[in-house]
Amino acid sequence: MSVNYSFGLPLKNNFVEFVYYQGLFLPHETNRILGFWDDEQTIKATVSGKEKYKDELRKSSVMFIDNTPENNWIYRKLADLAINCNNERYHFDILGFHQELQLTRYSEGDFFDWHLDFGAGGSSVRKLSMTIQLSDPSEYEGGDLQFMINQNIVTAPREKGTIVIFPSFIQHRVTPITKGTRQSIVGWVSGPPYR
Repeated sequence: MSVNYSFGLPLKNNFVEFVYYQGLFLPHETNRILGFWDDEQTIKATVSGKEKYKDELRKSSVMFIDNTPENNWIYRKLADLAINCNNERYHFDILGFHQELQLTRYSEGDFFDWHLDFGAGGSSVRKLSMTIQLSDPSEYEGGDLQFMINQNIVTAPREKGTIVIFPSFIQHRVTPITKGTRQSIVGWVSGPPYR
């Protein structure tokens, strides 16, 4: 597994905007996760606390990966990586996944405009956000994961299997898909509320 850091413009206390890793999931494991997709369990993605603007802010399909014994290998790998990343870079007070991992599909015309993963209600305890790229970049156009860092837009790597970890209070988006389909896992590592 290789690790790369996107330094860009540093935040206070030398925080790094996002960190990305490659090689945690082998190709056959990524394909196995893609096989979880079940149209019967798929729902339209929602936006917490933004009911009035939900169609303007986000359009995609999601389903959830239950934290069951047969899926524990996914949760374990991602939890271990999040702990190591946090110990090396962020030093947040984290406890683990308090929400199920979300399998997300962006088809042509789908997007998720600028937002934070940290907010009101249950999302107020989110500390680290994770995105795991499941699609090959050749399978879609558009669909870039981007961050707004001091008024600069920074694009995350798109390679299949890449895991991007970032503080949940960093503004980010997924640009509209213009062709094909992009699939990913999204997860949030939570901890006690900030004080």
